[in-house]
Amino acid sequence: MVRYGLIGKPLAHSFSQRYFSDKFAALGLADHRYDLFQLEDIGALDGLLREHPDLRGFNVTIPYKRSVMDLLHEVDPQAAAVGAVNTIAMQDGRRIGYNTDVHGFRSTLLPLLGTERPRALVLGSGGACRAVGFVLRELGIRFRVVSRSLERGDLTWDLIDPILLKACPLIINTTPLGTHPNVEELPDLPVHALGPRHLVYDLVYNPERTALLREAEQRGARIQNGLAMLHAQAEASWVIWNR
Repeated sequence: MVRYGLIGKPLAHSFSQRYFSDKFAALGLADHRYDLFQLEDIGALDGLLREHPDLRGFNVTIPYKRSVMDLLHEVDPQAAAVGAVNTIAMQDGRRIGYNTDVHGFRSTLLPLLGTERPRALVLGSGGACRAVGFVLRELGIRFRVVSRSLERGDLTWDLIDPILLKACPLIINTTPLGTHPNVEELPDLPVHALGPRHLVYDLVYNPERTALLREAEQRGARIQNGLAMLHAQAEASWVIWNR
């Protein structure tokens, strides 16, 4: 059996297993499987790998994209620059970390922007925010990060007002707020300030339209969920695992 998987907590919302299972079936890879491994803490990774020596590679999601880096033998230069890992390849017993969120986000954002480079507001300061920030800097887009504390971001949630929101036409949600089953949660924003000038990109993909995207769409904003990014980063992971 050739095994791949996903580590994180929680995982009930994830579409990754379905995506790769469908991919393996389409490619006729009956001896391949993709499993979900919910870890209560990242220290449980060693035990998981001992239990599944056939694991060829795995993805990493919330909340371990940063903490997993301390458990790797090698980190790809781009992932090191980002400061987060979401893909790990097992090579001769060595764990090598990569970040395919960068490719996933860049490849899905650029068609939405065209030649525009609007100011952006990034909601959340976790591992996904690191990849988003990397891409925005690469594209020359000025942005500010909203976090619970100024130690991790440029702004705290209580500082977000309609004036700031109107000054930032690109809003990117990297928090898990609104993810199934808590579908009515949304970031604490003055959503009434959103309008046709805004592009709201929510990295959450389950549900298809989060509460944030529904509020934005009702006010005329363009919206994008995270499903296309999930697919793009998954394909990039598959390329890495099969080098």
